[in-house]
Order: sequence, then structure tokens, then C-alpha cells
Amino acid sequence: MIVRSLERPIYDKLDDNRIVVVYGPRQAGKTTLIRKLVQQSGREHIWWNGDEADIRKMLEEPTSTQLKAIIGTRKLLVIDEAQRIKDIGIVLKIIFDNLPGVKVIASGSSSFELANKINEPLTGRKWEFQLYPFSFEELSLQNGVMEEKRLLEHRMIYGLYPSVVNNLGEEKEILKELASSYLYKDILTWEAIQKPEKLERLIQALALQIGHEVSYNELGQMCGLDNETTEKYIDLLEKSFIVFRLKSFSRNLRNELKKKRKIYFYDNGIRNSVINNFNQLPLRTDTGQLWENFLISERVKYLSYHRLWANQYFWRTHAQQEIDYLEEREGKIFAYEIKWTGKKISFPKAFLEAYPDNETQVISRVNFEEFIAPH
Repeated sequence: MIVRSLERPIYDKLDDNRIVVVYGPRQAGKTTLIRKLVQQSGREHIWWNGDEADIRKMLEEPTSTQLKAIIGTRKLLVIDEAQRIKDIGIVLKIIFDNLPGVKVIASGSSSFELANKINEPLTGRKWEFQLYPFSFEELSLQNGVMEEKRLLEHRMIYGLYPSVVNNLGEEKEILKELASSYLYKDILTWEAIQKPEKLERLIQALALQIGHEVSYNELGQMCGLDNETTEKYIDLLEKSFIVFRLKSFSRNLRNELKKKRKIYFYDNGIRNSVINNFNQLPLRTDTGQLWENFLISERVKYLSYHRLWANQYFWRTHAQQEIDYLEEREGKIFAYEIKWTGKKISFPKAFLEAYPDNETQVISRVNFEEFIAPH
């Protein structure tokens, strides 16, 4: 079994009294990870699944007395798919405040629902972790860097969802099932979207524009949505761990783009499934986009798992000068150009002069593992 990067950090939090909350997309491996941690802890536990109607009903406005009676002497409580439970934040607060000997692990597949319901009630009472599909780093530690580099093009096409990685030869069928059954489930359930075909059209438009600045107005016109609805849907897609946004970096130059954004997918396989393109790289015209999406999404995982705090951006001017990816951390700007071909490039002089306290690097197939899995 592949060791997840969050195993040790979460296990180390099992001995204090705070609630552990694990966010992440459906099918990313949250339940598998939590079952392993529960087994390793050796504690008597109780497991509630928020997808089950009787569990949701049981937890409607419970009292501390009722919860004590249900949990009994068990010292570990797991609430899986916690976003399905009404007022889950209040339920967790009652347990935390009234059952001090009970450790709680809660998981959720949509951060917008779970976060909105628990943040205020659980201020100062929780640890938060985000679990993504497998990372290049996790697979490299399991299989070796050389093996993962050999599989790089395969990963760029089919992504890193656990069921995809663990079932070679069935990638297309699994991804189609993931995209159709799970991609929109939380959004459609909680937001009561009346016209899901427009949401699907929007996701397809985003998939075709990875690596490019997007305009909500243009996207809306393409999909038959107004600007406000387009932005709302993208926000929901982000909070459901389907896509994420990079904002434009702007500090010193008058002609820098200030309100633009790029949108990437958390997983290349989902992106390719959305547009139904699983062609091999020599037959594709979007290899550079796939490479950029793969590396930036892997960098997001790396920073999250290693608790490295960085602001993430891209940079571009109205004169079409651009840098693919920036990080602001440790009081410095780190600028990265991402190139599949590995050809030499020069960073824009305007950027170097405006931000002299910087480090620049070109990320290519030669050195990419240093960017997403440094050891």
C-alpha cells in the first residue's frame, strides 16, 4: 500500500484533544487513509458515515447526553463524509466540549460545505489537512524516482487518482466513471443547480484553457451564463477540489495585469476525461498545457503536505511579457518558467528590474523532480 504524505502528520495529532479534519476530493483515498490510521492507533473506535440516512437522522440536534450514550467508552470517533450531516460544526463542538476523552477524525469531500459549517464553531478546536490524489512524491518514494520518471507521460495523460494508478489498463473507464459520477455530486446536491449541462460546458471550457488567462465574461458567453453565475460556479468547482485558481502578481509596474487569473485542474486525468482526449503526447497539441498543469498541481500538493506557506501567482504585462508561475515566500519572489522542450529562455528584464530580490529557474523534464519532490 502506498504511504500517504499525511500519514505521519495526522498520526502525530491523535494524542491531543483537537478534532482532525481531512478535506479532499471524492475517491482521493481519505477513507483508506483514515482506516489505516485507526488500525495503527489500536484504539476502540466508532465509525459514522454521513452518506447513510440513519446516521444523518441520528445526528439531527443531538444533546451531549445522547452523544455520550451512543459513543460509550470508545475513545476514537470517525465521521466520514461529514459534509452530508446538517450542522456538523455544532455536533463536533458538542463532542469536543462535553466528551473530552474522545478523539474525533472528520472527513469531507467538499470543502465549501464542510468548511462553512465548522469554521466558526470549531475555532481553536481543530487541525485541518487536505488530501489530494496520489502525488509524484508519494509514488516516487514507493516505486523509485526512475520508475516514476519512466511513467511520466502516462501520469500526464491519466492523472494520479488512486483507482487509476492501481488499475493499469482500465484508466479510461475509471476516469469516465469518476468524472460522471463524482465530479459534480457535491455541487449539484448542495447548490441545487438547475441546469447542470451549463456547468459541464463551463468545466469543458476551463479544461481547454489551462495555462491561459481566463475571462469570466468570455466563459459566461461561451456557456450561456452571466458573470456572477460563472464566478460562483468556478468558486464551487474550486471548493470541490476540481480546479484551483492562480491570481496575477502585481506590485510595481503600471502595465502589469492586475485582475486576471489562470485556472488549473487538480488532476490531469480528470481534465482529459472532461474533454475526452486520452491521446498520447506525440498526437497532442496541448502537451505544454498538460505539463504546466501537472507540475503546478503537484507543487500545490507538495507545499500543502509539507506545510510550506507560499503565495502562488503568475505574472504578465499588457506587453505580453510573462512568467508561468511565481511563489512569494521567505520574503522573496521565486519565479519559474515551465517548459516541456527544455529550450533556454530569458526571464523578462522588466520583471528582474522591478523585483530584484528574486530567484529564477526553468523547470523542464531534466530537473522537474527537484520542483515537486525534492529530497
